[in-house]
Amino acid sequence: MGSVDLGYVAIMVSSLIAGVLVRRWVGDAGSATLSRAQRLTLLFGAVVGGALGAKLPFVLGDPAGAVSGAAWLSDGRTITWGLVGGYLGVELAKPFVGVKGKTGDGFAIPLAVSIGFGRVGCLWAGCCFGAETDLPWGMDFGDGVRRHPNQLYEAAFHFAAAAGLLYATRRGWLARQRVKVYFLAYFAFRFVSEEWRPEPEVALGLTFYQWSALAFAALFALLFAYDAGWLSRGSSARGSPLSPPP
Repeated sequence: MGSVDLGYVAIMVSSLIAGVLVRRWVGDAGSATLSRAQRLTLLFGAVVGGALGAKLPFVLGDPAGAVSGAAWLSDGRTITWGLVGGYLGVELAKPFVGVKGKTGDGFAIPLAVSIGFGRVGCLWAGCCFGAETDLPWGMDFGDGVRRHPNQLYEAAFHFAAAAGLLYATRRGWLARQRVKVYFLAYFAFRFVSEEWRPEPEVALGLTFYQWSALAFAALFALLFAYDAGWLSRGSSARGSPLSPPP
């Protein structure tokens, strides 16, 4: 049994603590009227949905391991599917506790901060690195090859997203849409960042994660348009999604 990397564990725990603290700081937008039981149920849905979503592509790629359970316990997770799984987990949990309103705004900034710190943990552990590069900031992750520090690219994206979301929150922009905007921005980033990841192409010159990003971006663009009232014929809710709610 390998030894536990205490540095990695400390960073990952810090990422969770940072997310909690940031959530308390930015407030409970969209969920201020929820009871404790409702909040815990939605949190449970987010955690379970995110965990299942993050593992799903690896499980589907290993049918035998899915049956035996080994695929669920092995290494390998993807944030792209994990974000969507967490979102669906919350939406599926809402009817069980009578929640009908939007609750994502209060989670968008804390989630971005937490994931940003989590990517720093990946850098510490030497996992999730990018493809080989000759750029001066390339890093050797133990195999003698200089690679893109993809973990730092991701961390920078999520911290920048948190800053942008905070600015939008302070200005009253994108109310009830912030978590979807964050996801859409990440899917765009992930599509581009595949160019410096060592992932194989699966169809039409694109990787599995690029196809995933395209599919999820289309889904959340439709959700954005629906919530903005753009898909509701004659809806009085139509207008700029940048504007604060009436």
